[in-house]
Amino acid sequence: MAFQIPFKFSGTASPSEAIAERTRPSKMMDYDQPLVWVVLILMLFGMVMVYSASIALPDSPKFSYLQGRHEYFLYRQAGFIAVSIAAAWFAFRIPVAVWQRFAPLMFVGTLFLLMLVLVPGIGVSVNGARRWLSLKVFNLQPSEMMKIVVVLYAADFTVRKQQFMHKLTKGFMPMAFAVGVVGMLLLLEPDLGAFGVIVCIAMGILFLGGFNMIWFGGIGAILVLVFSSIIALSPFRRARMFAYLDPWEEGNALDKAYQLTHSLIAFGRGELAGVGLGNSVEKLHYLPEAHTDFIMAVIGEELGLAGVLVTLGLFYWLVKRAFDIGRQAIALDQFFAGLAAKGIGIWLGVQTFINMGVNLGLLPTKGLTLPLMSYGGSGVLINCVGLAILLRIDYENRVLMRGGRL
Repeated sequence: MAFQIPFKFSGTASPSEAIAERTRPSKMMDYDQPLVWVVLILMLFGMVMVYSASIALPDSPKFSYLQGRHEYFLYRQAGFIAVSIAAAWFAFRIPVAVWQRFAPLMFVGTLFLLMLVLVPGIGVSVNGARRWLSLKVFNLQPSEMMKIVVVLYAADFTVRKQQFMHKLTKGFMPMAFAVGVVGMLLLLEPDLGAFGVIVCIAMGILFLGGFNMIWFGGIGAILVLVFSSIIALSPFRRARMFAYLDPWEEGNALDKAYQLTHSLIAFGRGELAGVGLGNSVEKLHYLPEAHTDFIMAVIGEELGLAGVLVTLGLFYWLVKRAFDIGRQAIALDQFFAGLAAKGIGIWLGVQTFINMGVNLGLLPTKGLTLPLMSYGGSGVLINCVGLAILLRIDYENRVLMRGGRL
């Protein structure tokens, strides 16, 4: 007795067409749609919180030139996001091989910009730090550019020097020298926070690239000693460190730990569900830099623990996705692309961890913004370019998995 498979026909489809339709593999998308949506959600959520955190700033004497334009920072952030999306679109269209080819040249060019920042009359000084170059429309921060450039440069270096990864002189010293030059320029600005992120990126990529574990552990200990010495030998950094250890001590709360104490007050007021969007009290000239470095404190006050956990969850997913894309690229023998993807994950993860740790009092106060969310043109622009490169790596992974060629 013959066994027949029942088919459900639609329209005039023949049995052979129905079988073909049934056995055809599901269509793979050309890009990672969830990744795009998470990035857009973080940027738009950040724009809302920037507006909320900055709405009272024009009433401050420091921003008196705004003359009551309470939407000033909202409009500028929206403009930054629009420009960043356009730049990301162009970056996405550039093949990964091109990024690898020009990585050393980009590193040298960004080093030149870091030196240019220190030239009187060219570099823009804000709050005693000289970190920006004026482009009239907005100020460009070369240290932000260096983060993505170090990702590409370290990934390219690791691939080129793969046979020397177990040797200190050829596998580590050239990279250490390059990062040391960057660190020297950043400390002259000064920008210890950016230097710390860049060191983590470079060391992380070397570790993932197969650097000798014994040397890695020893160098890690030396780096801890170096950063500790930098803090110990700098009076204002040393004062911040002691203030962070006991922010409520008499004299600290109104001086070196002023930002930290008001950030903690903001989180305390938020409790589980927050005081409501727009109802923050700390943003009313109590918490300095509420729309940049301490935007997480405003989220905690207005949206409570729920808002903080949602934000943390989105960043966790973003970093995990970067590592997944990197692991997939390495499985497809795209070693530069894989290391670059994981480097982007390290960059975003470390900077997010430091920013949130500072806001929550887990780390000493440091001037690092929250990626994609804090106010600022350079930060959002470079974050979007970095994520566009990540999307390009994922796109090329998908092309290879379909059997295509790059």
